[in-house]
Amino acid sequence: MSLNQLIENCKNNDTKAQSELYKLFSSKLFSVCLKYSRNYAEAEDNLQDAFITIFKKINQYKNKGSFEGWLKRVTINTVLQQYRNEKVFDIINENTVDDVELEVDEDTLSIDYLLRIIQELPDRYRLVFNLYVLDGYSHKDIAAMLEINIGTSKSNLARARQILKQTIQDYKTTQSLQSL
Repeated sequence: MSLNQLIENCKNNDTKAQSELYKLFSSKLFSVCLKYSRNYAEAEDNLQDAFITIFKKINQYKNKGSFEGWLKRVTINTVLQQYRNEKVFDIINENTVDDVELEVDEDTLSIDYLLRIIQELPDRYRLVFNLYVLDGYSHKDIAAMLEINIGTSKSNLARARQILKQTIQDYKTTQSLQSL
């Protein structure tokens, strides 16, 4: 069955087609959820919520543009809605922080370690960091998505980079002390 036929069947609430769509895209969308979630279990919950939303809104997909891109946007928006509901962005008076360059040495840091320290960031910093750095959204887009102002987006990104830089420096110091 073609992807277009699968989508049409999902629009008609065909549970077999929905199951097939889930099997086809769940691993890719789970990695999106994992980026924006605090931990693995929350990512699993977010994936389920995302698919519920996808199946509710699949009639809005008009076969224009990438279906996978549409799925990713719906998934990100579903996860972000949870954080908007939790009011993680209530702190509005962020002091502007100078932007920090974050250099990652892939030889000494594993992807699992990087993902873990990103997940450990406070919600508002993690979400902005992921949207800006990993998914390429602009501060204007992030501000609209998270219902914050552009300055808060920039400040949260800078703070996320600061925290990650310090965490990585501490890790490297620990590693070099252990190798003595």
